[in-house]
Amino acid sequence: MKWIEIKEIASKLRNNPTEAEEILWRIVRKRQLLGRKFLRQHPVLYEINRFNNDFFFFIPDFYCASEKLVIELDGPIHNFQKEKDYKRDEILRSKGLKVLRINNNELKNIEFIKLKIISKFEV
Repeated sequence: MKWIEIKEIASKLRNNPTEAEEILWRIVRKRQLLGRKFLRQHPVLYEINRFNNDFFFFIPDFYCASEKLVIELDGPIHNFQKEKDYKRDEILRSKGLKVLRINNNELKNIEFIKLKIISKFEV
């Protein structure tokens, strides 16, 4: 896929957040969590085909570059794609990223979620 197409997909995802994404965004936006900057729906490239300028990528729900942390919110659909999620996580980890999966139901306890995210920070 070409870079311009990837940017369009990410933009559409940012403009149509799920309820869970809106909840987590209120927690992490504007460097509210120990001063770390998070991005929503930020493309992460994992391979580039230089021959035809194709990019292979994932668009995680949230990304913190300083912590190399990807946060994925898992709603009901993830119950049916565990193998796909596992492979995706392995690719991201192979690129030096930490992956934190949060079940949407966990968002009922905001303080727990904050601690869960902070536990992934390098201190």
